Amino acid sequence: MSQLLMDLVDKHFADKVLDKKIYRGQLTIEVDKSDLLSVCETLRDNDDFQFEQLIDLCGVDYLTYGQDEWSTHEASGSGFERGRASLDFDSAKEDSERRFAVVYHLLSVTLNHRIRVRVFADSEDMMVPSVIDIWNGVNWFEREAFDLFGILFEGHPDLRRILTDYGFIGHPFRKDFPVVGELEMRYDEEQEQCVYEPVTIEERILVPRVIR
Repeated sequence: MSQLLMDLVDKHFADKVLDKKIYRGQLTIEVDKSDLLSVCETLRDNDDFQFEQLIDLCGVDYLTYGQDEWSTHEASGSGFERGRASLDFDSAKEDSERRFAVVYHLLSVTLNHRIRVRVFADSEDMMVPSVIDIWNGVNWFEREAFDLFGILFEGHPDLRRILTDYGFIGHPFRKDFPVVGELEMRYDEEQEQCVYEPVTIEERILVPRVIR
């Protein structure tokens, strides 16, 4: 089925697909954001595809992609504890031109096949066209990707945060976002309201150790 779908993609999008591959029986295609809407409309409306349902949209941060933070090739003398090498986010940012991507997971109920579509956002403006006019159910998915990754969807009617708190700073699913966050909230009895302050939690990594 995936090979047949790949042949159909070649037939309809020969000049628009930048890359394609089959992994674990599912086809993934990459398109430029300027071609995203036309490709998605064809995937929905053409009789060869009939992808009438968008089942998921997610953001991806490829910063430090392929780098290991923990050495796991050999066991250490301290049980599960291993040497941890802090990732160099600054160098990774300089080398990563294609850092943020949006992945669309599509399902054809009629033909019983699936496809993934990936598009990269420009790191300067972080803008990708919204597909809400093609699949209306993408509304909250695009808000989630904006909230967690900072990806902007041009044409979205109500692009605002959906999971983080009011006044939240940053995007917590970016790989360079601190694990403990940047602000903490507490109730101030004198002001009789919640206040935000710089986080006071010390960031540390706890690793279980086997005691023999």
